[in-house]
Amino acid sequence: MSDRGLANLSKLVTAKYASARLARALTFADSELAVLPVGEVSFQLRFCPSLAKKPTTPKKDEGSSRSRVDPFQSPDPTLLVAHFAKDSGASPTHFVVLNKFPIIPHHFILATVENKPQTHLLEQDDLWASYKCIEEWEASEGHPGSLFGFFNSGDHSGASQAHRHVQFLPVEDMKHGDTLGHWQLLVDQVADEAGFSEEHQSTNKCAKLPFLCFAESIASHSATELYQTYLRLYERAREAVTTYVAAHPDSLQLHLTRAGHLPISYNLGLTKSRMMLCPRRSEGKMMHRTDGTDIGLVALNGTMLGGTLMVKEEELFRLLKEDTAKLHTVLEYVGIPLGFL
Repeated sequence: MSDRGLANLSKLVTAKYASARLARALTFADSELAVLPVGEVSFQLRFCPSLAKKPTTPKKDEGSSRSRVDPFQSPDPTLLVAHFAKDSGASPTHFVVLNKFPIIPHHFILATVENKPQTHLLEQDDLWASYKCIEEWEASEGHPGSLFGFFNSGDHSGASQAHRHVQFLPVEDMKHGDTLGHWQLLVDQVADEAGFSEEHQSTNKCAKLPFLCFAESIASHSATELYQTYLRLYERAREAVTTYVAAHPDSLQLHLTRAGHLPISYNLGLTKSRMMLCPRRSEGKMMHRTDGTDIGLVALNGTMLGGTLMVKEEELFRLLKEDTAKLHTVLEYVGIPLGFL
């Protein structure tokens, strides 16, 4: 297989990010950061008021139906970084493009050239291209550090676009603002043996987290083995959701599976050494004041597997900072509770 176009990826992304900011092709927004304990692990909580101002994706008419405009159909050249082809001389299957509204610098996206559904199983080429992004980033000149990849699939996952795409955040950029240096990528926080209790070893269930999450170390860097790891984790998540739905039919239902769509929502997290998969039952949880009025929705996507959450209301940010038990409740609410299985 070929990594055409991804060589020295960190340098490519950094240069394109600088030129795009200069051209005002992307809008970076600062955020206020707090690092909060949740049991044995820690999560970043970012206050991002710009999320409230972020424009919604416009819709276009398609006969009698209305669907979202596909931002990856014709990527903006000022944001386009590189193309990826699985074999030398083959047509590109994926491309790398910058996020237009980053909260964390150098946030980029790997999207399929062909418009494939976000709610189908990932294909082997998707996992391989994603892993090559991580490998090429970490092998780039200047030792840029590691990369965290995440994927959102399904109505409860925090997914915002239907065109298949995996997102990436440089870990060093994620750490910016953590003046005390207390935070680590969540994958690293649960990677030690203590992250898996003996009773959970056979199912690879992360015992440190308030939500059900399955993880495996990446033992082989072959495309086939990488994909088999993903399929094993997905199957465990599907079984967990199916069991939960059978026990709680009034609180969660499986998705319709017409045309290859998957029955569950989930998030995938990926680093060079580990893959994590979290089944979801809700996109977020509404938080309330003591008088019962709404403060705002804590909506989570795959960044939760990196140990990062974002909110757009200052009142909500202060609430979760002051009472970390509420953050634990949110995390348990959006996933399958750890104690269920």
